[in-house]
Amino acid sequence: QAHIVLRRKLNEAQLKARELGQYRLEEKLGEGGMGVVYRARHALMRRPTAIKLLLPERASPEAIRQFEREVHLTSELTHPNPIQIYDYGYTPDEVFYYVMEYLEGLTLKELVNRFGPLPESRAVYLLGQICDALHEAHEKGVVHQDIKPANIFIGQRAGIPDSVKVLDFGLVRQYRAEVGLASGANDGFGPVGTPSFMSPESIQIPGSADPRSDIYSPGALGYFLVTGYRKSTRLNSSHDSPYRMPSSA
Repeated sequence: QAHIVLRRKLNEAQLKARELGQYRLEEKLGEGGMGVVYRARHALMRRPTAIKLLLPERASPEAIRQFEREVHLTSELTHPNPIQIYDYGYTPDEVFYYVMEYLEGLTLKELVNRFGPLPESRAVYLLGQICDALHEAHEKGVVHQDIKPANIFIGQRAGIPDSVKVLDFGLVRQYRAEVGLASGANDGFGPVGTPSFMSPESIQIPGSADPRSDIYSPGALGYFLVTGYRKSTRLNSSHDSPYRMPSSA
């Protein structure tokens, strides 16, 4: 019964959010473990955006803190390859949301599934952009933790094809190199991420992820891009099933 009430509140909030502030919702784009994403448009600038709302049934204090952490840390990144965050807040019914740039194109998962393995040169070009984005994140003490094909988006920007956007900082962690400590999405939980693209230490020692773990993941991603296969893992037979659902739809 509580679940139904929460879902009803979300539906009501979504309807109200169609006229929320300067944004108007236009189309539902998808729904994941933590949130639902809509295409929206700014009323004055007419700029298309994407808005993610936190599902009420997942709106625990920790989930809200994690959403806010994702917004704050992602918004600090200035490199062109991470997804850009424009705004965030709460609906009148206290449903947390944030506004990000709207992207057109394909994820790397969709690209390989549709067209097969990529030429090595194209894979290297894409991986270089991912590493550039991670370099800035690591310099700011941020570890992504969930680099995988579904979280890398490519499209054409300013006439440049194969422009990368790194999505879903929902499992992001802050890392302080001077003391070797990390804090963020999996504090007090088991491993987080997608096993096929996680470093061994991230699986064996939850909470140990640091920038080196993020460097491992593009290597596994590169293998997928040029072969169409994921690396094997003994920990989970379903290679697409994360231990803990990321926040993106």
